Amino acid sequence: MTTRQVKGQGDGSDPGGTDLGGTDPGGKEVGGRLPVTAWAVLGLLSFPGERTGYELKKWADASLAFFYWSPAISQIYAELRRLEALGYASSRVAAQGDLRNKRLYAITDAGRAALARWADTADAGRAVLKHPLVLRVWLGHLADPDGLRSQLRAHLERTQAQLREIAHAQEASHKAGQWPYPEVALRWSERQHRAELELAEEMLADLERLWAAGEEASGNQAAHGT
Repeated sequence: MTTRQVKGQGDGSDPGGTDLGGTDPGGKEVGGRLPVTAWAVLGLLSFPGERTGYELKKWADASLAFFYWSPAISQIYAELRRLEALGYASSRVAAQGDLRNKRLYAITDAGRAALARWADTADAGRAVLKHPLVLRVWLGHLADPDGLRSQLRAHLERTQAQLREIAHAQEASHKAGQWPYPEVALRWSERQHRAELELAEEMLADLERLWAAGEEASGNQAAHGT
């Protein structure tokens, strides 16, 4: 997350694969296939205002990270260069007096049209869940119960912390008053993380019963000298 680490988060990967690019302002096919990271960065630019790459990263951490994943800052700058080359984004250097100049990025009309086409894709594809903790539980026959128990408890604490982050992001988005669709996504993220808490608690209870049954079986074998 996850989710957050759900959906390929936390491993630096692009969990959604690739999707078709589009056409340039003259109607010529460009881009071939763009990674979903490119569309995500272009999506960040589609909201009002100009932003630096650093600001885009902060916005991704406060939105995309809760239901998809947040690109690394190096990925964001790489995609910004690609989007500029395609004519989907533009940039300008803004002077800051005695401070270092900053480069501001914005979406172009061609970029907005391409993003709209991509967002209107009929089939977004199935959701992909990559849950490192569940993978470790799957290998529980090789794991130390205390270590697995500790990992589950750490996951519960991490998920609770993410819920607090989501609440903060919801408050900031609501105050902005111009992002109703991200607010819907954040409400979904809150419900998903609450469900993740419940699922993890139930998994821990399942494991505790499994371990207790194993200890009881071992005790019975010892009592009968087998």
